[in-house]
Amino acid sequence: MLREFTVYKWLAFIIFVAILSAVTIGIANAQTEGLDKFGIKKIYPTKPGGREWFVNTSNPKNDSLFSITFNPDIKKQADSSWHISYPKVRMNVNTPTGAEQWKNVEVTGYAKVLTFNSSNLRTIQSADDDYLNDLAWYARGGKHNNRMPCEGTALVGGIHTDGTVGWKKIIWFTGGYTSERDNAKVTDSILGRWIGWKVVMYNVLNGSTVKMESYLDYNNNNKWIKVTDLIDNGGWYANTSDDIFNSAKCARSKDYIVSNPGPIVTFRSDNISWDFKNLSIREIQPP
Repeated sequence: MLREFTVYKWLAFIIFVAILSAVTIGIANAQTEGLDKFGIKKIYPTKPGGREWFVNTSNPKNDSLFSITFNPDIKKQADSSWHISYPKVRMNVNTPTGAEQWKNVEVTGYAKVLTFNSSNLRTIQSADDDYLNDLAWYARGGKHNNRMPCEGTALVGGIHTDGTVGWKKIIWFTGGYTSERDNAKVTDSILGRWIGWKVVMYNVLNGSTVKMESYLDYNNNNKWIKVTDLIDNGGWYANTSDDIFNSAKCARSKDYIVSNPGPIVTFRSDNISWDFKNLSIREIQPP
């Protein structure tokens, strides 16, 4: 009788341990299911079967999908981040052959701006992005060059070195820039400190409207605050003359809604020296 009681006690103990383990695993999964590969909080879940890209932390250039326009040097830092300094930085992530192009995406990166070239600073309303001092992630287009101007569409979510944020649209490169919208100063200068920057874009109403959001991790602690919330349903016009805008013959209206996908997502900077880490792109499931 005593032996049978002991067996029952052991069975009860084993069952208790199994239940406790299942509960612990469930809690752990619940805590991590909203985090990406780098442990960074997702704003929106990844689309079922959707594509994800994460920077190669050992060597970003050791990635067939990754390229840097003008091929500037990058240097690994003691904290495992990477340093880059060039007047124009365009870190591009391409679409694999045969895969769906980037469209509804959440683009994330951490950056520490070290210095900027104030002599090149112009108004943030300028159509010429080459004279800004900012970080910007953009998507929904292809290569931005004068040989294929109509490929150069983009939705551009940026943060300037003074802590001002906003969105611009590019209907073609270079004569299809809009002025910046949803512009606001949301933090102090970002110089000399790590911040997280996220931009999100997704189509709504069967692609007739595009929703754009951006998020800032002010204190580099994975706590993200929404700082812009913008809808483009028309009426957001390129700020060039009709003659210039129509010269590219892209057959688009001056307030074209960039609802199309694009093969390239770009992490961009102008006129700054900075460190970067934990770059990622995910195809998202819109709300």
